[in-house]
Amino acid sequence: MPRKHKPKKYIKHRFAYLVFLACIRLIRLLPRRVGMALMRDFARLYYQISKQNRQRTIQHLTLAFGNEKSREEIRRLARDVFRHFAVAGVDAIRIPQMIEKGMDHFVTAENFHIIDNALAEGKGILVLTGHFGNWEVMGAYVAQKGYPIKVIGAPLDNPWLDRFLVDMRNRAGYANIMRGDGARAIIRALKSGHMLAMLIDQDTKVNGVFVDFFGKKAHTAVGPVVLAERFGAPIIPVFMRMKPDLTYHIECFPPVPLTWTGNKEKDILVNTQKCSDAYEAVIRRYPEQWAWMHRRWRKKP
Repeated sequence: MPRKHKPKKYIKHRFAYLVFLACIRLIRLLPRRVGMALMRDFARLYYQISKQNRQRTIQHLTLAFGNEKSREEIRRLARDVFRHFAVAGVDAIRIPQMIEKGMDHFVTAENFHIIDNALAEGKGILVLTGHFGNWEVMGAYVAQKGYPIKVIGAPLDNPWLDRFLVDMRNRAGYANIMRGDGARAIIRALKSGHMLAMLIDQDTKVNGVFVDFFGKKAHTAVGPVVLAERFGAPIIPVFMRMKPDLTYHIECFPPVPLTWTGNKEKDILVNTQKCSDAYEAVIRRYPEQWAWMHRRWRKKP
């Protein structure tokens, strides 16, 4: 049952959910490219009217690239960020249709032998990924290829949207573990040799430390490092990016080279920094495909 809300909040969430359902039905009825063109136009409009998100995106891009890019380049990049997520959202909505047609029509992948070799060790895998490219389509692709994958996700504030997202993930083949109350499920997954996807590229209410991210201190979750130390599972960065032809490519990277010295606090800090470096390296290559509107540097050390 949906969580209880105050009447005003209930009406707001219910209305948002009904609008969302109407948009989903429209997008799924339209040809893929037509839906993308429609959402591209919506992104241009939203960029103009959403002052807060526009300014926040420009501010964060300036923090990261202010010494490398001109003001106009940063504004152009900000528009590209809005456009990317609007277009990628079409495919996130159309995952059932993508599965029906065959994910290989839309996705290519490289270096999956890294995952195969790690799974053969039987300790599970901590997949380091983020709000980049199209992470929902990536989860569906990996699951459809027969890999045992689960994803840890924070519940959405809107209970109907949250239930829709969880159901979509489950139907696509990758189980959702709710952040905050899924400790037993996480332990079972790793002990069973599963892939456990974790997105720690946002400032959330979890245990974390401050590490460098684009030259600024960012509060970063320590979950993957703590689990890697406890269970011996490797942390493997895996990211999906959208290509110019509107298909996707998944790239698996070698495991993060973790350092264990016996000094727990220092090890957590050093290894979390290595995870942050893995994020930054990918985002620098394709900055328009990361969620810059998020307040990544909200907490201060």
